[in-house]
Amino acid sequence: MSEVPQSPQRLIRLPEVKLRTGLGRSSIYRKMADGSFPQPRKVGERAVAWHLSDIDGWIDNLPLRPAGQSLLPRQ
Repeated sequence: MSEVPQSPQRLIRLPEVKLRTGLGRSSIYRKMADGSFPQPRKVGERAVAWHLSDIDGWIDNLPLRPAGQSLLPRQ
């Protein structure tokens, strides 16, 4: 039986996460703190990155909302 090699997970840095999600840095880190956003992986002493599949999965699971309605709760 032959094993199928898995393709490596693509890692993306914060600028691409922001572009893909439409969220700013503060919103991303706030959501990470409350457990509603994927956690990054440490890729260096002072660098983190997210698995692209984690971000795509988070986007796919967002509830549908009417255009113009914020994803963030009102304070």
